[in-house]
Amino acid sequence: MDIKHYVNGQWIKEESMHCIPVSNPANGEVITNVPMASKELVHEAIQHAKHAQKEWAKVPAPKRADYLYAIGERLRDEKERLARILTMEMGKVIEEARGEVQEAIDMAFYMAGEGRRLFGQTTPSELPNKFAMSVRAPIGVVGLITPWNFPIAIATWKSFPAIVAGNTVVWKPSTETPLMAYELAKIIEEVELPDGVINIVFGGGSDVGSLLVEHPDVHVISFTGSTETGRKIAELGGKHLKKVSLEMGGKNAIIVMEDADLDLAVEGIIWSGFGTSGQRCTACSRVIVHEAIKEELADRLITAMESLKLGNGLDEGVQIGPVIHKSALHKIHSYIQLGLQEGATLLKGGRIADFESGHFYEPTLFTDVKPQSRLAQEEIFGPVISMIAVQNLEEAIEVNNSVKYGLSSSIFTQDVTKVFQAQRDLDTGIVYVNAGTTGAEIHLPFGGTKGTGNGHRDSGIQSLDVYTEWKSIYVDYSGTLQRAQIDN
Repeated sequence: MDIKHYVNGQWIKEESMHCIPVSNPANGEVITNVPMASKELVHEAIQHAKHAQKEWAKVPAPKRADYLYAIGERLRDEKERLARILTMEMGKVIEEARGEVQEAIDMAFYMAGEGRRLFGQTTPSELPNKFAMSVRAPIGVVGLITPWNFPIAIATWKSFPAIVAGNTVVWKPSTETPLMAYELAKIIEEVELPDGVINIVFGGGSDVGSLLVEHPDVHVISFTGSTETGRKIAELGGKHLKKVSLEMGGKNAIIVMEDADLDLAVEGIIWSGFGTSGQRCTACSRVIVHEAIKEELADRLITAMESLKLGNGLDEGVQIGPVIHKSALHKIHSYIQLGLQEGATLLKGGRIADFESGHFYEPTLFTDVKPQSRLAQEEIFGPVISMIAVQNLEEAIEVNNSVKYGLSSSIFTQDVTKVFQAQRDLDTGIVYVNAGTTGAEIHLPFGGTKGTGNGHRDSGIQSLDVYTEWKSIYVDYSGTLQRAQIDN
């Protein structure tokens, strides 16, 4: 499959184009080559977006929304085909891939609805014969930098609210999963979204990403990825006084109290910890368990893990697919060695799986993990769960909050008092009760506290705050000069 950049409604193949191979992580087969954009092409994409934005902002928001409805319909028509492509390039099992494409469909229809809202406020003026209101105004050109683990869902979280609000987009997808961006570009072309509204340029973070962040004509940067990279983007964006939205790492925990439904808790832990092979920013990496049920929970988890089947995600019987590449395998395995050195007890897994090809890691469970150990503090981004014993809910909440991240948390309990205490005191942007740490819905804000983000949110109407400025408007029809705070 020949992938090209998509700029100003045109498919671009540069003559001096350098390409890198993209492999299926399940078997190592090269499935495409991704072109690396030159600085000149990135600049050209930004200029086309800048020019297009002036006219796009004048299109009535309900008309802008009509394009999202059309995109949503095309995504729905192509759902199964897109899901299979997603599994092929990223590795997640087909069931999860279908769910991710559905997320993009849902986001298209949800944000299309905002085209008839985009609400502002009207307020009384303190002066007679004067009208006061606030409205949302688009900002300009938005630069998007998205990761490989959710190659279409996260892209739509960011691009759809941006364009319905009247902005234009230059998007740099991950070079590890370019096919979903290419497929979305084809849909954008099919629905005849005006040229320049969404532009897609492939390339690395150090060149294309940095250029987006530092270019004076890009007014907003929305990034999802590692905390280390996000910090650098924040520094660069701050230097240029840009609005920067960051969604970064997580070290998420499930709290299991002594009164929990253990069957349900095990199901939630397995799904949250090992779904997508642990390669979610919301994946469960820690299980904080009351000491009275620690051994029973561990035994049940081991039993459940024994039934998990690893393999190519296109096989409907597989529950765990590969990790993204060989470097990820080695990183995960290095944390296993570190956990053993720190004195944790390995209950199951801890090995690179024995496959002829592909990048597979066995689901892994540790117990006797110290809350302040690196195993319990650092993001692994793989199928590794650490069990930490506590004596009560207060200690569980303290352990949960002791990491530098604050994305998602969960508690399993039948006690409504504990539920309300936990949802109040857990320092995360997302809290689940009697469910795992994954499964965010697109109509609620997505993001976290501390090292997970910088206060902005993807999804929900709150995402519109990233892509709009508030404009206050005063209409004085008194026929005289009235001075607020003086003539009232």
